[in-house]
Amino acid sequence: MVGQSSISRIEIINFRLPASIATVPERRTKAFVADDYRRKEREMDSERRRFLTRSIVGAMAVGAGGAVRTAFAMPKTERDALSPTQIIELMKRGNERFRMGVRVNRDFLREQQDRAKSQFPAAVILSCIDSRAPAELVMDLGIGDVFNTRMAGNVANSDVVGGLEFACSVAGAKVILVLGHTACGAVAGAIDGVKLGSLTGLLARIEPAVKATRHEGPRTSKDAAFVDAVARTNVEMTMRAVRSESQVLRDLEAKGALVIAGAMYDLGNAAVTFLPPHQ
Repeated sequence: MVGQSSISRIEIINFRLPASIATVPERRTKAFVADDYRRKEREMDSERRRFLTRSIVGAMAVGAGGAVRTAFAMPKTERDALSPTQIIELMKRGNERFRMGVRVNRDFLREQQDRAKSQFPAAVILSCIDSRAPAELVMDLGIGDVFNTRMAGNVANSDVVGGLEFACSVAGAKVILVLGHTACGAVAGAIDGVKLGSLTGLLARIEPAVKATRHEGPRTSKDAAFVDAVARTNVEMTMRAVRSESQVLRDLEAKGALVIAGAMYDLGNAAVTFLPPHQ
C-alpha cells in the first residue's frame, strides 16, 4: 500500500482529475495517468478535505495502473451528509475517472458484505438496457451506491415510477438520474415505427419524443444525429413524465430533498453529459 491517509470514501470517489490529466489526448497511457495522479495527490488533499465533514472509513492507496483503492461501501452518515448537487458531482467525477482509466479498484466482496443487511444508495438511475451502457461502471460506482432501473429506451411507466418512489421516499435516495445514450436501438425502433409483440407498446412511449424533436436533416434511424437528438428529447420527456405521475416525488423535489436530472452517455467517447441545469 502506498501512502495511507485518513480520508473518507466520499473523498476518494469525489477525486477530480487534475487538469493536466483531463486535457491530455486519450492515447496517453494509464501509466502516465497514474504517475500524474501520484504527483498531484498531495496538493489536492486539502481541497478534497474541504468537501465534506470528515468521516474516516478507511485508507487510500494508488496502485499499479492508476487505480484508487478502497474497500468500503458508503455508510448512511456519508450519504445523508451529501446534497443532491454533491451527489451529481460525484457521478460526474466518476465518469471522468472511467474515461481516463483512473478507477476505484474496488473490493466488491467487501462491499457486498458491507451491504448485505442494509443499503443507503445516494441516487436512483433510470437507464436503458443497452449492454454497452452499464450506468454503475461508466460512473465508477460500487455496490450499494445507487439503485438502477433499466428499461429499453429509459422510459417510465407506473411500475417504474413506483420503484423510483420507493428509492427516494423510503430508502432515502436524493437524485433521480434519467440516463439516455447515443445510438439507442429503442429510439431507432420508435423512429422506424417497429411493431413487435409487447415491444410495440414500449416504443409507443418514445414516439412523442420523435414528433417533438426538431431536426433539419433526414428524420430516419439512418441519420445518427437525429437518433441522438430524439434520445435527448426522450430523456427530457421521461423526466417530465416522472414528475407528472408522482405526487410523492414532486413533494420531495419541492422540499429540496430530491433532484430529478437527465444525462446522455456517448457510446463513442464514454462521456456522460448532464442536461441543463446540471451540466
